[in-house]
Amino acid sequence: MPSAGMAGWKLAPGQTAASAASLATWATFWALLLSWLALVGAMRPDRVAALRQETVEMFYHGFDNYMAIAFPEDELRPVSCAPLTRDRLNPRNVELNDVLGNYSLTLIDSLSTLAILASAPPDSKDTGPKALADFQHGVAALVEQYGDGRHGPSGLGQRGRGFDLDSKVQVFETVIRGVGGLLSAHLFAVGELPISGYDPRRTNDDVEQHPIIWPNGFKYDGQLLRLAFDLAQRLLPAFYTQTGMPYPRVNLRYGIPFYVNSPLHENVSFDPNAVEESPEITETCSAGAGSLVLEFSVLSRLTGDPRFEQAAKRAFWAVWSRRSNIGLIGAGVDAEAGHWIGGYSGIGAGIDSFFEYALKTHILLSGHELPNRTMPHQIPFGSSLDPNSLYHPLSDEDNSPDSFLQAWHHSHAAIKRHLYSEVHHPHYINVHVSTGSPQAYWIDSLGAYYSGLLTLAGELDEAIETHLLYTALWTRYSALPERWSVRDGNVEGGLGWWPGRPEFIESTYHLYRATKDPWYLYAGEMVLRDITRRCRTECGWSGLQDVRTGEKSDRMESFFLGETAKYLYLLFDSDHPLNKLDAPYVFTTEGHPLIIPRKPGQKTKRQRETAPVPVPENIEPYYDVNFTTVCPVPPELPPLSGSATAARTDLYHASSLIRLHLIPNIHAAVSGTGAKLDAPDGQDRSQASLIARANHTHFPWTLPASMLPENGTCAALRQQHTSTIEFPSNTQQAVGSAFNLMFGGHNLVRMAEGIAINSLNGLKLTMVQEEPPDVSDRVWRVQTIGNLPLGRDEKVFIGRDVLADMSDPLFHRIRDSVIVDVLLQIEAPPERNETEATDMAAAEPHPETSQSPILAQSTGMGASNLISSFLQQITSVLREPAATFGPEPAPKPQYQYSELAAITPVGLGASPLPDVAEAPNPAIGIAIESLSWRTIYFADQGCHGKLPDKAAKSHQVIVMRRGGCSFSEKLTNIPSFAPNRNALQLVLVVSDDDEERAEDEDGGGWGFNFIRPLLDEVQKTPSGIVRHHPIAMLMVGGGLETYQTLQQVRSLGLRRRYHVESQGLTVGNLVVL
Repeated sequence: MPSAGMAGWKLAPGQTAASAASLATWATFWALLLSWLALVGAMRPDRVAALRQETVEMFYHGFDNYMAIAFPEDELRPVSCAPLTRDRLNPRNVELNDVLGNYSLTLIDSLSTLAILASAPPDSKDTGPKALADFQHGVAALVEQYGDGRHGPSGLGQRGRGFDLDSKVQVFETVIRGVGGLLSAHLFAVGELPISGYDPRRTNDDVEQHPIIWPNGFKYDGQLLRLAFDLAQRLLPAFYTQTGMPYPRVNLRYGIPFYVNSPLHENVSFDPNAVEESPEITETCSAGAGSLVLEFSVLSRLTGDPRFEQAAKRAFWAVWSRRSNIGLIGAGVDAEAGHWIGGYSGIGAGIDSFFEYALKTHILLSGHELPNRTMPHQIPFGSSLDPNSLYHPLSDEDNSPDSFLQAWHHSHAAIKRHLYSEVHHPHYINVHVSTGSPQAYWIDSLGAYYSGLLTLAGELDEAIETHLLYTALWTRYSALPERWSVRDGNVEGGLGWWPGRPEFIESTYHLYRATKDPWYLYAGEMVLRDITRRCRTECGWSGLQDVRTGEKSDRMESFFLGETAKYLYLLFDSDHPLNKLDAPYVFTTEGHPLIIPRKPGQKTKRQRETAPVPVPENIEPYYDVNFTTVCPVPPELPPLSGSATAARTDLYHASSLIRLHLIPNIHAAVSGTGAKLDAPDGQDRSQASLIARANHTHFPWTLPASMLPENGTCAALRQQHTSTIEFPSNTQQAVGSAFNLMFGGHNLVRMAEGIAINSLNGLKLTMVQEEPPDVSDRVWRVQTIGNLPLGRDEKVFIGRDVLADMSDPLFHRIRDSVIVDVLLQIEAPPERNETEATDMAAAEPHPETSQSPILAQSTGMGASNLISSFLQQITSVLREPAATFGPEPAPKPQYQYSELAAITPVGLGASPLPDVAEAPNPAIGIAIESLSWRTIYFADQGCHGKLPDKAAKSHQVIVMRRGGCSFSEKLTNIPSFAPNRNALQLVLVVSDDDEERAEDEDGGGWGFNFIRPLLDEVQKTPSGIVRHHPIAMLMVGGGLETYQTLQQVRSLGLRRRYHVESQGLTVGNLVVL
């Protein structure tokens, strides 16, 4: 072969020039060959151009029919060829009325798409010039209907003055479609967003003073911006809430008279004789309340009116501040009361764009100064209604783009921790917002946006693997069903419609921009072919009422032209000026490009450093120095197939999870007819009449087989190793258990941090095996108890007495040889009545005393203290007062208890702990006369020679402070003694070395903040003789405070710690109390 020959060539002296020329020729040949190989799998430019032109035709088929049939109404009925308007007869039809505000919605949503098509490459159909003219005609038509946004005669259009309409609409939909569409079109009109060949020839002049004259004679002087201001201002009443989150709906003319509890109505009296209707729903969603920042920030920056930006940011932070302790936000939230509704968390419907706006707000605002929050003296073209006056002003941190980036990072980390599942193929489940326990195993079509968001965030590998799943799902149904069950492999609950949603093609576009992998072009071609085949009608484009049957819905949603067609076009036009714009612009959740313009000569401002928004102590922090902050290098494209995605070893994992290999490939050769399903007439063919010869072997179905690697391999499916244990039903098992008595016989009790198991009687536990890097070592995790699922970080609490007599190799308790708890019994001061306390205070002054910090907050393990506190609360409720007769007996002494975590030593001198009875749990209310040891000797550091003989002979415990000498020297200074029940049994060392405690903040796996003491020598007596009975030692923390508290104790005891093992592995989330 030539390459082998080249490796062995040697140049003779007389052949140097000829050989050098030959080498250059070969080098050129190989360079050309490698370049050709790199293009083998790439889509040909002429095919990309054809797909681009088909997308343009798709858009115009919908847009022209809308303008001819439905304009100035909101939407088009593509099947019945009629306008679609608000449902005036049924105001509760929120599916229509929330969106259709009677303000020509489809035209507003389509203007930015027209502006993008205006930059089309030159072609025989003059796509670019035609789209620019249509854009300008569309702006003129809109102004004709709604006026120019001024107060004078020019502000009155054929349909009204601005958006002064008796329409109750949803705030969220009106902002993202109406306000966002108008702002984006304005930015294109004034040249802040690029259109090829369009030069408005503006300098720094105000567009109102120096209008832009278009070829159609229309003078653009900012009409769209004023109309956006008019529409947004009509939404401000919805922000008059106690929570800062807007009410879900508002009437564009009358505001919010239906929300009677709003602070806006504090001085308003309602008619007492008015007919009462059902109260207006105050439930909104996290996406609806928190996804207004992009549009409102741009509006505020363009108009100089801070009300909108501040109101939208306050709403965002109001949602974020309500996240659960594990960092998740819910889907439904009450805008009035502020509590979650429904209790589930996911990435799709109700939540989706909140995460999107966290990241995109950071992008949009980066490089700009913090906003001016001072209200102007005169509000331009509007009233001065300001909901921000109800609250304290937002801080610099609340306005900082870095704070929004932090919110995104923590959101993504919480999602990755609690929603992300790698089983079979990566996907996201729905969990309980507070516990993280799985609630539903379906994915929805709205969730397809998340791959694109991950791409923008630099999480490229996660984006690619999750996008594969949606590509396989589209391949199966030729659309995306609203919900699909990962567990059952079918459409979830009959929710099989697809209304023309853009989220999947949006993510496909972003991934292609990031990777340049032609695989995504073929995915886009699949979408275009399937939409053309299934959704085309005589008058436009329909949605699908059921993706399984192909039944059409008689509605062309405005977002089909505003987003779906837009992202498809940009996918097939890599050289579009928007794709090459080096500026912090973003697409809104409605697909409208937005940017904050810079003044001529303005340089990018380095953002002033602001402190991050503090994380409340009760919320799990997810800070990680490895948070992605830069764009990663995309996967290298293979030279032969040309697609890194097609060569992935998990490609077929996604198709296997979707069950694609079980679905006939109707796009392949078929028997009998040989018909093509993407026929030129665009009419849908009955899939039932075609018999496919083979099932799907790869996806998307448009992908040529040449793009699959010849020697491709498929990695093994990732399946979790599970183990199920069923305990026998034994009615006598729970008898006599003090832990059982506290729960009144109930086997399970849900607590703040997990589930408490009172009895194993008849229980069924399912455990999954977790492996590094998710955990440090292989462990089991209890996943479900019976039919009750647990969150990933939820714990299972079980009393040690429940496990005392169990010797099952699949489930048995193991004593911890490193950590024990030292239980302190301290006599509490007697309670005195108020008169008694006053008399004593007057009779004799005494120094003030305060409760020891050790008693106020134990330094033991958090879970143990939590369950103890919980049990004490239950005990106090269950305990009945005892009746007394005759003379009242002398009060019995009352005791307080506290636990200190203690650690055992290592080394030659380490000795086992004494075999003493387990100290009882004081939380269960059992009377404790005394613990194991009552006599204690305090030796300070114990380093100044031999201790007195009585220290060891007459005391059961010696307490020493750490330092001054080695641990071995401390034990050597203890005199010899004859072992007996009243002699020394334990040495307790109190550590006050804060520096060493800080060395291991995560506790070294023990939940404990210092290392084990080293006894590097065998124990000896003061005379140097090896002890026949070595002394046990423990070390506790707390320093001087602990040492002083120990001086107050009445007695000491030990409570061993245990963990549970199954088949040789620890059950990591099971805590033995």
